[in-house]
Amino acid sequence: MTKDSFFELVLSFPAVIQTAHFERTGFKVDGKRMFATYLDANNTVNVFLSVEEQAAFCELDPDNIFPVPNKWGEKGATTFKLNTVSQEIIAESLYTAYQSTLSPMKK
Repeated sequence: MTKDSFFELVLSFPAVIQTAHFERTGFKVDGKRMFATYLDANNTVNVFLSVEEQAAFCELDPDNIFPVPNKWGEKGATTFKLNTVSQEIIAESLYTAYQSTLSPMKK
């Protein structure tokens, strides 16, 4: 998946806005929290999933889908290598994170 095709996909969700996020490009639902960030340097995306969702996606392709190696990764932040993971899996992960962003925050 190319950067352009990724941006087209993620921006196709209603009310998603693109914003700067350190060295990444962030994507969030207007007025809500971020659900994905893109890093141009290596064509990867970090998607913010639940820990359970993260485990399910990582099981599909552990070499190309894996927890972010920090505290965010322990909370469900998951890296997807866009050069190797199918567009269908990327789309499903984005939709999952997007839907979670729309839901009321869990306490």
